[in-house]
Amino acid sequence: MNNRDPFNLRRSPGSTLLRSNSYFGRKESPEKKDKGLEESLAPQPSSSMSSYAPPSFNGPTHRHPDQWQSSKADGHTNGSVSEKITGMFNSDRKEALPMYKDKPYAHLKGGKRMPWFRRKRTMGLILATLAGLSWWFGVLSPLSYFSGNSDGLSARKSKSLSWFGSSTGTDWDDRAEQVKQAFKTSFADYEKHGWGQDEYHPVAKDGKKMTPNGLGWIIVDALDTMMLMNLTSELTHARKWIKDDLTYEQDHDVSTFETTIRMLGGLLSAHYLSTTFPDAYAPVKDGLSDDLYIEKAADLADRLLGAFETSSGVPLASVNLQTRKGLPSHADAGASSTAEATSVQLELKYLAKLTGEDHYWDKAEKVMQVVDRQHPEDGLVPIFIYAEQGAFRGNNIRLGSRGDSYYEYLIKQYLQTSQQEPVYQGMWNESMKGIKKHLLTYSYPHNFTVLAERPNGLNRDLQAKMDHLVAFMPGTIALATTGGLPLDQARKLPSWGPEQEEDMLLAEELMKTFWAMYTVTPTGLAPEITYFNVHDPPLMYEDLSPSERPRGPELSGVSTGQDDFSDYIIKSADTHNLQRPETVESLFYMWRITGDEKYREWGWRMFESFIKHTATPDGKGYSSISSVNELPPPLRDNMESFWLAETLKYLYLLFSPTDVLPLTDVVFNTEAHAFPRFQLGKLFTTGWERHQQGVEAKGEGSATTAAGDATSGGEAQAGAPVARERETETREQTREEVKTVVVEDTEVTGES
Repeated sequence: MNNRDPFNLRRSPGSTLLRSNSYFGRKESPEKKDKGLEESLAPQPSSSMSSYAPPSFNGPTHRHPDQWQSSKADGHTNGSVSEKITGMFNSDRKEALPMYKDKPYAHLKGGKRMPWFRRKRTMGLILATLAGLSWWFGVLSPLSYFSGNSDGLSARKSKSLSWFGSSTGTDWDDRAEQVKQAFKTSFADYEKHGWGQDEYHPVAKDGKKMTPNGLGWIIVDALDTMMLMNLTSELTHARKWIKDDLTYEQDHDVSTFETTIRMLGGLLSAHYLSTTFPDAYAPVKDGLSDDLYIEKAADLADRLLGAFETSSGVPLASVNLQTRKGLPSHADAGASSTAEATSVQLELKYLAKLTGEDHYWDKAEKVMQVVDRQHPEDGLVPIFIYAEQGAFRGNNIRLGSRGDSYYEYLIKQYLQTSQQEPVYQGMWNESMKGIKKHLLTYSYPHNFTVLAERPNGLNRDLQAKMDHLVAFMPGTIALATTGGLPLDQARKLPSWGPEQEEDMLLAEELMKTFWAMYTVTPTGLAPEITYFNVHDPPLMYEDLSPSERPRGPELSGVSTGQDDFSDYIIKSADTHNLQRPETVESLFYMWRITGDEKYREWGWRMFESFIKHTATPDGKGYSSISSVNELPPPLRDNMESFWLAETLKYLYLLFSPTDVLPLTDVVFNTEAHAFPRFQLGKLFTTGWERHQQGVEAKGEGSATTAAGDATSGGEAQAGAPVARERETETREQTREEVKTVVVEDTEVTGES
């Protein structure tokens, strides 16, 4: 962190915290502790309202943010003195002794005791050394007292990390607790001023319902975060609202995708946590039915299925909750987003498993069959698809908005059903080969790995542009490679080999690229969209052998200030930050899988920047901002539900013990809602085979073959990519069937 705070925007949220705490069952008074934490973490009020600017346009919101749901535009823990000193010398061994007891003088050669004056000198030297180290850490530095600012201490502590290789003295429990308090601050402000609203504006202290009676967009999306954080009072209030006020009998259309991932996903995750871990995560005794969540989920899903009533089975973009009638998109010539149509499968499959109703399952899997029958070249899908015809529209290829979670759900469907549906692993493998062949390039001059776009098709020019949304990819690659196992365990599997190592290295390099987005701005926060300077002609990943592929610069986990990477280009229309979760999502996966603590440190720097720069003027909440390049950044006066449901949840899990929701036991949907992995059983089956393929090759295609052995104990089988000749007549016939005016794909300013 910078030693100075010229704008006086924050004090270290953990400056008054000197004790370590566990997550569940503290011995001290929770009321007293929570109050102290809230006071220390609460954002400091601004001296004026100058940092607030009303939203200037109807901006993007979630993974596919140019949709309907938003009408508005968009501290270090210092530890005790004894912890700082002894933490430097103690090893991980429980029996480790203080330094001065390692070799008692009675053990010296000859067995003679040293003279007392010699012992005194030695002890004096040790004490002087400890005093010097204390000065370095800031504990005894008079400057820290004169300034009244803990940032100097934090900076010294940060410097020490590079000396010793890892932050052995870091209190991660305490950092998780500070994330929890940020959640409590945000949610308490919403409870007081916007309860039941679907949008919340933390500066104006008002909100808006998206349907006549509201859907509890913020409440339901945050349910499982409250549970993981053991917030029983907040959860009790939320459950009462769901029981008394939440109804789907409303004559209003909603986004099929967003309602599925946020509302249906939130209810299903809450059901999973409350029934599988009844005494662990915020157990409440409110007299309400244990089936509260699943009953609401089934009711909502039955209404959403109306969107799937198309000739092809691909869902329409929206659905009326009361009439259960699907509605095509009002834009994009009526086409649905490909990612949205293919990112409802985890939710509907889990609901099918819970209820035994296979029609949820069949509707979800039919979509995947239709997409595969379009023969996407090298596994890369255009970002639009006509629901009625089941045919792609245009040839815009990207892993940003409208394309992202298609790829995410391929591998997660494979993992969700315990590697019993290898068709999805095969599709993931093929897509990964296509990404490496067509989309991966390198920035200039520092050679960051860039996952670019092909807006006019795979045979046209590359566009070196990355949405923040693409930041899900490093973590997803790592998850696919090991199946959720820690890397050291996955490497012991017989199926592990050079391809697996290649994919893990790719995940690490992409993670660097996204973290650097946070280091090149004055606020320490990433913009919505980043462009890159690249080599001319582009240096492509697939054209280089593994030994020839460049690697980006090493980035310090304690980097402070603005890094001067000319590789990054941030355009004025893209400088906003919506408190998005994708980067911390990947940091969470990378930490869990590699065990490299730098990913936790990066997440902590990110959290500090959020707390410092997104605080509302009254110090009671946090808002998205209009520019990451301005100090102080103008506030957009909007708190997206994913701030609570995803960003703070992934930060909390990043700092939590690794046995909280192990990656080998769960899959997270694209809204960070946790579902269990399960066996297909006798009732469910994939129900379709890949068109013109049917070939399965053991161990071929991707590091996910290691994941199969890792988590199911069987031999993983991956559908091998097969060279297919595209028949021109068939393609032309498909275009004729669409019978629609070709609308040229254009980039919308600020689109993500």
